Amino acid sequence: MEPEISKNLKLFRIVAIIITILGVALLSYMITVEDEPGAIPLFLTLAGIVSFFIIQKKIKSRTN
Repeated sequence: MEPEISKNLKLFRIVAIIITILGVALLSYMITVEDEPGAIPLFLTLAGIVSFFIIQKKIKSRTN
């Protein structure tokens, strides 16, 4: 049961990284095209970073 939970958390960690990368890419695009950041890219970036740290905390608590 434990390795399956670990695989799910690793998958969620990868998804959080992808969300963060997409948010940063969209943020840089919005700044270059419209000269101002939008709310959606900022939210994507923030959500990706927060979820990454939450998942990292869960992974560390399961391994200890």
